[in-house]
Amino acid sequence: MSTITLTPAQHAILAHALEHSDGRIDWFPEHIQGGARRKVLDGLANRALIARQGEVWVVADAGYEALGVPRPGARTAPRQSFVAKLDAVIARAEQAQTARDEADLEAAVNAAEAAWAQDAHRSAEPRRPRAHSKQAQVIAMLQRPEGATLRQIMDSTGWQAHTVRGTLAGALKKKLGLTIVSERSPGGERVYRLA
Repeated sequence: MSTITLTPAQHAILAHALEHSDGRIDWFPEHIQGGARRKVLDGLANRALIARQGEVWVVADAGYEALGVPRPGARTAPRQSFVAKLDAVIARAEQAQTARDEADLEAAVNAAEAAWAQDAHRSAEPRRPRAHSKQAQVIAMLQRPEGATLRQIMDSTGWQAHTVRGTLAGALKKKLGLTIVSERSPGGERVYRLA
């Protein structure tokens, strides 16, 4: 018996080649497409399970050995029945894995669609600050007729100057879409207010 272990996909590809195309690799399971096919072929070739024969890949001696199948024309013991049973078990396991993968994929698609619908619903609603938050407090100060200075906002919120400026530019202007104007007061301090 061979000590070479195969993945279900490798086993299926080699078994199909031996049973249907005289050892030529010309079939892949449906879930192996594009670049994945190249990777599977490279993996089989690196383990010397397949070999290039002109323009096609064929099952090599090690591939026959890995499946427990005698190479045509070679004098070996007949294939044992437990190897045939093992092939059936592997095929059932691969079918079960495919069913689990399809169920997982369906669940992931449903979750993504639900998240997308929820995000679309959220983006349709206008953004607004939470009541009694520091952001709401800053907006209330900016709505006053006299507006608010940087120092007043810093004293009221406990924020540093760069945080206040970032809030004015980012959260209020960009995210909430508020129009904020500023002008220098006669005392020399800049006053901010909502337009």
